[in-house]
Amino acid sequence: MRRVVITGIGAVTPIGNDTKSMWEGVKAKKCGIAPITAYDTENRKVKLAAEVKDFDPNEKLDKNTARKSDRFTQFALVAAKEAIEDAMMLEDGKVKEDIDTQRVGVIVSSGIGGLYTIQNEDARGVKKGYDRVSPHFIPMVISNMAAGQIAIHYGLHGMCSCVVTACAGGTNAIGDSFRQIRDGYADMMVCGGAEASITELGMGGFTAMKALNQSTDPNRASIPFDKDRSGFVMGEGAGILVLEEYEHAVKRGAKIYCEVAGYGSNCDAFHVTAPLSDGSQAAKCFELALEDAKVNKDEINYINAHGTSTHLNDMCETMAIKKVFGEKAKDIMVSSTKSMTGHLLGASGAVEAIITALSVKEDYVPATINYQNFDEDCDLDIVPNEGRNTKVDYAMSNSLGFGGHNACLVFKKYK
Repeated sequence: MRRVVITGIGAVTPIGNDTKSMWEGVKAKKCGIAPITAYDTENRKVKLAAEVKDFDPNEKLDKNTARKSDRFTQFALVAAKEAIEDAMMLEDGKVKEDIDTQRVGVIVSSGIGGLYTIQNEDARGVKKGYDRVSPHFIPMVISNMAAGQIAIHYGLHGMCSCVVTACAGGTNAIGDSFRQIRDGYADMMVCGGAEASITELGMGGFTAMKALNQSTDPNRASIPFDKDRSGFVMGEGAGILVLEEYEHAVKRGAKIYCEVAGYGSNCDAFHVTAPLSDGSQAAKCFELALEDAKVNKDEINYINAHGTSTHLNDMCETMAIKKVFGEKAKDIMVSSTKSMTGHLLGASGAVEAIITALSVKEDYVPATINYQNFDEDCDLDIVPNEGRNTKVDYAMSNSLGFGGHNACLVFKKYK
């Protein structure tokens, strides 16, 4: 069985525009939620979001690429550059000659794609006529373009795809990439997710379906597992990882963060937005990942929960964890870093996978910040308000998306 390890990571998030800044933000319990700056919220119910701050694409990308890319693709390209450089894949700006680009693929998820461009170009069409929209409109908005642009920029000729499974997409992208390598189809995969949905249209849609928190207090908005939770906070950004076959990584002297040990994915097949109320299929997904990893349930030290801060998700995810781990569930640390980053939709699983991988590498479990009120329906050890320096040999990262999409990754300490 081919082993798969993480050799590169890159991130653009509401709590840091690179991996180092993000991880420092996690350890500092930084809240990335603040009043929305992307548009005027005066007549809007939702006032807060977790925006990426101080991001100028022209400083990170060449101006032509920045101009022809939607915000979600800009995030993906910046995070991918960091991850690919971190994996020591480049020499003089190009992929090293000893890396076979036919065996390096790309899978990057986006739940919605180019929503900024859709809204802006629709406004132009209304004003000037739809034949006057940008000739770059279609390639800017389609969800696969983050993956496509990464492959084009680095000349990566392996499988190139985009998983669109809502909030599970980033996790599915990593899990599907893991299988590509483990099953022998690739030696390396650049994978993750990117999202930029903090627009009037996107926020209006989620507001209308009563999914978003309407608090004006950033510290009481994204509060997973808290009894007063009342909806998620929209986030944006990207998380990109380089996965690599173990022997391939060792041969070229790459540093190794941790091992990807297992992956599970299934569907509630129940409702377009609501999770299955007893958590049974989410539980089955977690079990599939553990079985795939050949990891005993007692070995799991930490779970990075989906933990959206909606009433149903947090309750149902708690139930699912209890179904899998039984009495052991209360001994496992289960935190939601969405309390810091908000919910990045198709990018959330990727950013959380990076955080989980760093937790395993650094033996640090992030807190669920801004927690105040205990909920008997969420009675796990949610690591309230203070992170912990503690041994983490095995960890899981959960993602549960609209449409009933469930995905779970298991990470193992590299020794």
